[in-house]
Amino acid sequence: MEGQKESNNGNKLKLLCLHGFRTSGKFLQKQLSKWDPSIFAHFDMDFPDGIFPAGGKSDIEGIFPPPYFEWFQFNKEFTEYTNLEECVSYLTEYITSNGPFDGLLGFSQGATLSALLLGYQAQGKVLKEHPPMKLFVSISGSKFRDPSICEVAYKDTINVKSAHFIGAKDWLRLPSEELATAFHKPLIIRHPQGHTVPRLDEAATELLRGWTVDILRCNNCGLNNNYDEMENGLIENVQKEPRTENDSKEEMINANAGKTEVEVLDAAKA
Repeated sequence: MEGQKESNNGNKLKLLCLHGFRTSGKFLQKQLSKWDPSIFAHFDMDFPDGIFPAGGKSDIEGIFPPPYFEWFQFNKEFTEYTNLEECVSYLTEYITSNGPFDGLLGFSQGATLSALLLGYQAQGKVLKEHPPMKLFVSISGSKFRDPSICEVAYKDTINVKSAHFIGAKDWLRLPSEELATAFHKPLIIRHPQGHTVPRLDEAATELLRGWTVDILRCNNCGLNNNYDEMENGLIENVQKEPRTENDSKEEMINANAGKTEVEVLDAAKA
């Protein structure tokens, strides 16, 4: 799956997956292996490595073998960035050369960077000749804090179908919530874990699978980013599922303020 250049196979959509800080594309593949494979059965997934070797200790040393990579560098306050422009240029070239891609998925630094690319594309700053992205999956993502970046990337609501995983114990919980507000009618999946790709309970798995299938269906029908059609069908299917006492303990759906929220209460710890 890594670095593939082929066009989409059949009706599959192509998803670019960006790993977290000082990890690797292969590690993100391992992280996502926690999820039921049926969720992304309709996608060709590409897992490139960051363009810079890790400049310090990796949190996954002793857990997953090197090499480790990072996309760009930043200060403690996450207000100053080094090599960010070079990284954006690299990824836009990668997307153009290896695409077209239908969406982005990212964990932590990869999610933050993915959202930036989507905001920049919406404003015509990058990927002007590339088709608009159809979807975005953010796991522990956040916004950049430099005002000069925010004024462009998050100037308008980003009209890309998005799902945001937010952990109750994640040190990026609040920034992840803020990032979700930058998108049109986001799907928010909350989990009780920390800064990780969470394991999903059955309810969240079914919801995310339905979300991806609806995107594929709308793509095949030529609907693209018809949010109301996609979301009405998805929420209707969720609400029609038989409810039991165990279901009420596992799942909480809160469809208000233009967003859908699901809380994963009983997922196993990562």
